[in-house]
Amino acid sequence: MIPFQDLPFFMAAALILAISPGPNMIYLISKSITQGKKSGFISLTGVICGFIFHIIMVSFGLTAVLLAVPFAYTILKAAGTVYLLYLAYQAIKPKSKNIFEVDHSISHDSPKKLFTVGFLTNVLNPKVAIFYLSFFPQFIKPEYGSVLTQSLELGAVQVLISFSVNFLIVLTAAKAARFFAAHLFWIKIQKWFMASVLTYLAVKMAFSKAK
Repeated sequence: MIPFQDLPFFMAAALILAISPGPNMIYLISKSITQGKKSGFISLTGVICGFIFHIIMVSFGLTAVLLAVPFAYTILKAAGTVYLLYLAYQAIKPKSKNIFEVDHSISHDSPKKLFTVGFLTNVLNPKVAIFYLSFFPQFIKPEYGSVLTQSLELGAVQVLISFSVNFLIVLTAAKAARFFAAHLFWIKIQKWFMASVLTYLAVKMAFSKAK
């Protein structure tokens, strides 16, 4: 088991992943606004199952990689740093889209389709796999026990955080869309705040000591 005191940085990174605009968030917001909260929750179930799929695949993969190549974390850390900086740029780049702008002409989908698309949207999202591959090795230590167990523990923490954030997104999507439509200034603040936090996490990761 990983001690709780070693988890705050990971939890912060997981929170940033959850609140950073991406396919999952856009899909959940779109369905929640155009088809209602029930459709949003069904879609969220699919998204969470997608996270579980990634966790299982990455956990077993990391176990093999870290045991075979003890210094593999160096490459993974570099990839994580670059990706965080990329997300920071995406948040503030010129003409970046307001994630609360959705197409109201979208037709209503069946529960099966909502779940399936939510699942595939997450499974096919490289951001999730990169997050797991680049962040998990930073917190896994041999002295804490099984690499697989630690990886699954981190995955459970990330899923809990992601579910909590996305649950709130589904509940408040319609209200948030109306608020940002009337207060465009806050969109800029949200983007720059997110970019600042992402940059901080990237710098912290880049200068973290190797295990």
